[in-house]
Amino acid sequence: MELTKKDVVQHLENIAVYLELKGENPFRISAYRTAAQNIETDIRSLKEIEDFKSIKGIGDGTNGIIKEFIKTGTSEELKKLKKDVPEGLIPLLKLPGIGGKRLATLYEELDVTDMESLKHVCETGAVEKIKGFGKKTTENILNAISEYSTQPERLPISIMLPIAEKIHDYVTSIDEVEKSSIAGSIRRMNETIKDIDFIIATDNPKAVTEKLLLLDNVIDVIASGETKTSVTINEKDYSINIDFRLVASKEYATTLHHFTGSKNHNIAMRQRAKKRGEKINEYGVEVEATGELIQFKTENNFFKHFNLEFIPPEMREDGTEVKAFESQVNLIQNDMIKGDLHMHTTWSDGAESIEDMVNAARNLGYAYIAITDHSKFLRVANGLNEKRLRKQREEIDRLNEKYNDILILAGVEMDILPNGELDFETEFLAEMDLVIAAIHSSFSQSETEIMKRLETACRNPYVDIIAHPTGRLIGKREPYAVNMEKLIQLAKETNTVLEINAHPQRFDLSAKWAKEAQKQGVSIAINTDAHQTETLKYMDYGISVGKKAWLKPETVINTWDKNKLLEFINRNR
Repeated sequence: MELTKKDVVQHLENIAVYLELKGENPFRISAYRTAAQNIETDIRSLKEIEDFKSIKGIGDGTNGIIKEFIKTGTSEELKKLKKDVPEGLIPLLKLPGIGGKRLATLYEELDVTDMESLKHVCETGAVEKIKGFGKKTTENILNAISEYSTQPERLPISIMLPIAEKIHDYVTSIDEVEKSSIAGSIRRMNETIKDIDFIIATDNPKAVTEKLLLLDNVIDVIASGETKTSVTINEKDYSINIDFRLVASKEYATTLHHFTGSKNHNIAMRQRAKKRGEKINEYGVEVEATGELIQFKTENNFFKHFNLEFIPPEMREDGTEVKAFESQVNLIQNDMIKGDLHMHTTWSDGAESIEDMVNAARNLGYAYIAITDHSKFLRVANGLNEKRLRKQREEIDRLNEKYNDILILAGVEMDILPNGELDFETEFLAEMDLVIAAIHSSFSQSETEIMKRLETACRNPYVDIIAHPTGRLIGKREPYAVNMEKLIQLAKETNTVLEINAHPQRFDLSAKWAKEAQKQGVSIAINTDAHQTETLKYMDYGISVGKKAWLKPETVINTWDKNKLLEFINRNR
């Protein structure tokens, strides 16, 4: 993957962290962090910056490190620091309440080098004797260690999905593999995943098994045979079980269906088969009267055998979908998406330029996009004020003249402030082509306060979309105190769109609430919230959430043609 500005920023931040852990001069540490910050806030993309020394705070030394990193993907400076700092210190930075300075102190004074040594000095009382720590801090550290060391039974899909996709790339590279697919709850795009399942068709299972055992980061082999291989890998500090089922090509479709699940879906399918005098197993469909085993080339053929339309994996949940798919279901499909209405650029906290995002969208065949950088309240994201948004529009106007095959809307992701007000006056919002409103702060407010903020946004005539409406991060942050029934009714009353944010950390709205919103007549936008061109691909994940919610194409505003979309966003302008 091509490097972006964010990669350069992260490299400089990494150097600063290692310097901090070494207890280096604070001014040197600050210099790297300042350089990273100034690159972050520069509106140019990486390829547009010809001379990094033109950026404030970057001299010959830092410039050399940046050039080396861009050329090689690393730098001698970071390599040297990694040799000087114990590797076990880095994971400790993930513990809440332990920053680089505190960790450097523990390293210097108590020889803390990893989780085990940190736990030991806390339990012996040594930590609370150090100036600036104390008994309460020690207790907090021990609690953090306990939580960190206890892996939950199910992990967020944002962790599991990229791991599954990487392993699948490896599986498909094996010559003896004829067909393969991810299966289980991850194929159904559930929000949390216990383990990762693969179905592999091959006529040489022995050779495939040997190559599966060569996977990176395998820490345990649970089973190794010609029908099933199971391993445990260590990825991102998590232990994850991977199950591979190896079958003949003629068994593949039924095995994939069986191990995709869900349990309730499979029960409903078996009941349907029973009425026909048939039994479904993972190898085919058995005719009870004759013992004949019917097998299928594809899952589509499998469903047709039972007089059903193909049921998308995401919808195979409670069993009711089986009856519904006796006829064609009007359902959102990937190729129906005509644009993406939520993305960020180097003008705020994105990694690439407006033109980079435009060209990536053109390559996807989109008819329109909206550039929606953050608003001024979100300083940490280099949010734009009125002056900068007007300046950005000039750039968008130039690009609209340059490219006649795509419409670029000048939008903004505007903060809904903690006091219930909006980040911009209504008069200014009237200037924008599209306005997304979002809560990014004060998540612990009461339901009354949260709903007041959301109502203010919905009732503003120029707010088009409420982004990631519950604010959740799956497995990391619970939703704020939003009353979803009331928000859906409010969106219906004010003709405001609710977003399915396709980022796998969010999937917000969830399928449950997106389904309810459609039922109540509320329009939905499926957006990626992309901060670089690479993550525009998250649209496919968003469509999966849409399928799980049984969304019809007409419900989703970015399936609309350009004229219908413009008519909607200009409804009050």
